[in-house]
Amino acid sequence: MSPRYAHITGWGMAVPEKRLTNKDLEKMVETSDDWIVSRTGIRERRIASADQSTATLAVDAALRALAVANLHPGDLDLIIVSTSSPEYIFPATACLVQDQIGAKKAGAFDLLAACTGFIYALQLAAQMIKADSINNALVIGAETLSRVVDWNDRNTCILFGDGAGAFVLQASEEPGGVLTAVLRSDGSGGDLLALPGGGSRHPASMQTIHDGLHYIHMNGREVFRFATRVMSEATLETVEAARLTMNDVQLIIPHQANIRIIEAAARGLDFPMERVMVNLDRYGNTSTASIPIATCEAIEQGRLKPGDRAVFVAFGAGLTWGAALAQWSGPLPSRKRVRPARYRWLARMRSLLARLRRMIEGLIWGRGKTI
Repeated sequence: MSPRYAHITGWGMAVPEKRLTNKDLEKMVETSDDWIVSRTGIRERRIASADQSTATLAVDAALRALAVANLHPGDLDLIIVSTSSPEYIFPATACLVQDQIGAKKAGAFDLLAACTGFIYALQLAAQMIKADSINNALVIGAETLSRVVDWNDRNTCILFGDGAGAFVLQASEEPGGVLTAVLRSDGSGGDLLALPGGGSRHPASMQTIHDGLHYIHMNGREVFRFATRVMSEATLETVEAARLTMNDVQLIIPHQANIRIIEAAARGLDFPMERVMVNLDRYGNTSTASIPIATCEAIEQGRLKPGDRAVFVAFGAGLTWGAALAQWSGPLPSRKRVRPARYRWLARMRSLLARLRRMIEGLIWGRGKTI
């Protein structure tokens, strides 16, 4: 049996139109544009409107990725949504995406590994393809972190933004795609970056709301120290696992959290910043969405081309960190032309019909039970 490879054949991003600049934040908390830029590199971030959510952004990014891959939503076998700000505790945001794009045969679930989540989801989907369990997967990173930020806390509200990015992965016998990955965690640092309210430990109550437990809590200094160490380590480890060196890597696409962390990682690898993708100045920290968003822009700018090797690397709450090495290929050859956005209306009709069928079945079942 020929080996199978998991190629990234489609990509798409979705960000809200509203921009919140550092000048805007100066009017909200005690801070300044100079202070924010010098410590983080962030100049503005996108904020979701009232009619946008993690699921709506995920759907938009997904449809764009499917269009690039020229893949019908009905051909998807799996949808993974990586998020720290899901639509609900349950059902999974991935199930809402599955319904709204009409991926009628796809399994769907959410994955929570904070800002590292997209790396985890990418590796999981790639391994399922390589193991011949599935053929086509949709991996999405989506966040509306503006909904869980304390806008009175100048240490955290300056950092985070909203957005979504998606990759389509497909099976192929051609070498390439996701080559290697490393996934790591250290739960002893779980309290350094957390959103404690709303779970089973601190269920929602007047007290948890009063104590601000439903907002992001972060020990910025300790997270910074942790991140500057693991970003370079994970990158080097995943490259060496492929029996390559950093000279074989054309581009690093890191989690967009802080420019000083990114620059420290590049120095630790002796890797030029000219070959590191950075766009956090315009989007802030979009958590698990940051890597696919940055990838989309790297492709638009001609910085990532077929045949290139790219490293995706991230760190986040958990504590978690990881990296993945991919050889870029682009869409697989196909004669058909698919426009997935057109299937959005069909997906809505299918969803309404399914709800109607359950309603009718419920009435019939209830009548039979009465009799």
